Amino acid sequence: MRTKTLLATGAAATLALGLAGCSAGDDAAADGEWPESITISLVPSVEGEDLAEALDPLSSYLADGLGIEVTGTVATNYAATVEALGADQAQVIITDAGSLYQATEQYDADLILRDVRFGATSYAAVAYTNDPDTYCEDEPVMSMYDASDIELSYCNGLEEDGASATGQGPKGIEMLAEADGAKVALQAATSPAGYQYPVVAMREQGLDTDADIEQIPVEGNNNAVLAVANGDAEVGFAYWDARTTVSEEVPDIAEKAVAFAYTEMIPNGGVAASSALPDDLTAELTTLMDEYADSSDEAADVMFDLVGLSDWTDETAEDEITRYGEILEQFAG
Repeated sequence: MRTKTLLATGAAATLALGLAGCSAGDDAAADGEWPESITISLVPSVEGEDLAEALDPLSSYLADGLGIEVTGTVATNYAATVEALGADQAQVIITDAGSLYQATEQYDADLILRDVRFGATSYAAVAYTNDPDTYCEDEPVMSMYDASDIELSYCNGLEEDGASATGQGPKGIEMLAEADGAKVALQAATSPAGYQYPVVAMREQGLDTDADIEQIPVEGNNNAVLAVANGDAEVGFAYWDARTTVSEEVPDIAEKAVAFAYTEMIPNGGVAASSALPDDLTAELTTLMDEYADSSDEAADVMFDLVGLSDWTDETAEDEITRYGEILEQFAG
């Protein structure tokens, strides 16, 4: 009889990890025979009482499709998903881009899927300014940010006037050199869009980000935008397009914060599988997860509520993950 199992936190989750590690790492799996069970480790968007309700449909769907037991377990953070994979306590992880890189580099995991949010698998960090005379080589234009149905301002050819904004970088990067001596709002050093990619981009334009700019620390993408809009910083960085998060608070945000540069594209996270799993099992798992969001209305809701996604795709663009790893290494330690 096929079993559909969901375990959450505490002792039950610990027991499940141990059992799954034994089943997936045995000689049968190495010989190409499917294990009796696999464990998926992830960091969900929901917490507490909603966790079982959110995880059960996905684990049940995969159990039905694979014909083996599928257990969902909760990791305390993204790094813990990699640790679980390395210890064979989980055979599949749903995690962020940095952890995907670590899993593939350290444990030879297979990158099988990438996260899709609002139709995209990656996004740019955006440089905003309240001084377009300095940072814009042309007049700002208005383009529609379709996800929020809001018109926002862009210059330096980032977007076309009157068209739908695409958010595709890198563009306008050379104008970051003008930030020499400026106050620049930056988020925590662990933030890809609020710190890491912007700092790398500024360094590549010849700026010493410790000496040539005055760093204005902020917490969160909305506050990075507000720092520019309020005049606390001349330049600020956030994800595309974080101005929507403050549009009610600052109705004229398009005037007060103009987007003038896009960094390299920052990859969304995704799904990695242990290389110890049989190839045909990994292939079937990939297909099932790729099709999950379209399998039912409930699945689409679970996808968004569980991990904040609209879909998965098997177009993994592994080069983006590799580049992300290279950038992360610049901030290691």
